[in-house]
Amino acid sequence: MKNNIKFSWLLTSAIFVFSHCSGQININKISNKLKTQIPTQNKEKPSALSNDQVIKGLKEALNVGVNKGSEQASAIGGFLKNDLIRIPFPPEAKAVRDKAMQWGLDTKVEKFERTLNEAAEEACKTAAPIFINAIKNMTVSDGFKILKGSDNAATNYLKEQTNNELYNLFFPEVKKAIEKVKLTVYWEPLVKKYNQSTRISGKETVETDLNKYVSEKAIIGLFKLVAIQEKEIRKNPMKRTSDILKKVFSSLDP
Repeated sequence: MKNNIKFSWLLTSAIFVFSHCSGQININKISNKLKTQIPTQNKEKPSALSNDQVIKGLKEALNVGVNKGSEQASAIGGFLKNDLIRIPFPPEAKAVRDKAMQWGLDTKVEKFERTLNEAAEEACKTAAPIFINAIKNMTVSDGFKILKGSDNAATNYLKEQTNNELYNLFFPEVKKAIEKVKLTVYWEPLVKKYNQSTRISGKETVETDLNKYVSEKAIIGLFKLVAIQEKEIRKNPMKRTSDILKKVFSSLDP
């Protein structure tokens, strides 16, 4: 009797365990099947950005950089008080500066250098539309290459594509600015006195084209300011002030 009871208990236990295991096996099969059908979050997501969107975002970033850069550069002291873009005495005319200092013309040299930078500041008041038009007409084929490039990749690309055009358009504005601030009034006495002395000694005279010099330096300065703005947009989400900037540059966030 006892043996029968024991056998029945063992049989019941075995059936329970077998049933439980079978159920577990079925559940595992279902679970594995579901896992193959539902994509996991760890899988790499395809980029939601198109090349056209990236190009639009890059141009928008350059527009922001040009507007802010032009605003900074055209402010009073925008060039003069910013060591990053301050325009120095023309290097090819260093001998003029040195001689003028020897002659005690320190104040005239200082006034010329200050006015030199004021001419660039004045010219930059008209720079933004010229630069933005160049950005609009700039051809970009591979936006992703620029986006994934250096912190100033878009600025460098703009410079490569439009530098000559910008110079030709900006030059007349610089000429007007030089006339407005009367830069030549402070330049001519210095260079005239120097050239007179060199003719006597037989040395070479100095003939600096101030329009060309200021145009080149002003454009270089503006590109430096645009590059700073581009870097901020790339690195700081708070600087992305439009939907396209947020969409494009958020793809660079860690």
